Amino acid sequence: MVKQITPAELAAWLADKGREQPALLDVREPWEHEKARIAGSQLVPMGQVQARLAEIGKHREVVAICHHGGRSMQVAMFLEKSGFPKVHNLAGGIDAWSRTVDPSIPTY
Repeated sequence: MVKQITPAELAAWLADKGREQPALLDVREPWEHEKARIAGSQLVPMGQVQARLAEIGKHREVVAICHHGGRSMQVAMFLEKSGFPKVHNLAGGIDAWSRTVDPSIPTY
């Protein structure tokens, strides 16, 4: 079952330099990623995930990110079924991140 991670939990993880950092997989469209994104996130639009699985890498923990958490949950479930052992979904997506962690990131 895909684990949900809150924006506050992800922020704490990213701030913990003693912990291996997750792969931040942004599954939104390019125009959305351009408008608002978490630093260090990798853009792989939802429709391209299957073709680009090798880029994501199964060896790292993955946090899937979208606008509100729906698309990223679908991608996270697909990744789990594809053999990725450590997948998380950012609950509330970039919108929740902007509202609770980093208000400098615009909402849309």
